[in-house]
Amino acid sequence: MNKISQKPIVLLDRDGVINEDSDAYIKSPEEWHAIPGSMEAIAKLHKAGFLVIVVSNQSGVGRGYFDLSTLEKIHQKMLKKAKQAGGKIDAIYFCPHTPDDHCECRKPKVGLLKKVEADYQVDLKDTVLIGDALRDIQAGEKVGATCFLVKTGKGKRTLAEHPELTKRLKVFDDLSKAVDSIV
Repeated sequence: MNKISQKPIVLLDRDGVINEDSDAYIKSPEEWHAIPGSMEAIAKLHKAGFLVIVVSNQSGVGRGYFDLSTLEKIHQKMLKKAKQAGGKIDAIYFCPHTPDDHCECRKPKVGLLKKVEADYQVDLKDTVLIGDALRDIQAGEKVGATCFLVKTGKGKRTLAEHPELTKRLKVFDDLSKAVDSIV
């Protein structure tokens, strides 16, 4: 890919940040529903000159709950919804592996983030990563990104299990509030 980015980058987890999450996985485009305000938040980032890049664990592929073709259809729906709101998601990076695969791309490991760094020739210390789970924050911190936690998706549970997070990062009700603090 090797795209040199002159624009600042915001990295977004998908499930629980952009769209409603499900412990049973989002297995079809019909199950994918944007969190209220998330598409408008992506549009706000886009209009402010940010690149919006999704970095998402998608172990449902590795578990056999859905295939890559279905994942592509889910992502096409997300891209269309962002465009309809006046925004743009510039790229989607995902890990299709399960935790048992011990890959390097599954967050909290940093393989997806390092791929973004290489493709866009950007220092990840200059990025913001917004997630709802501890693994998102851990991956972001390992590469020096500024990390925000949202309370949507797994966010409230993450905070309940790791209250110390409030001492080292900003916590927001949702993506819209996090984006307001950036732009």
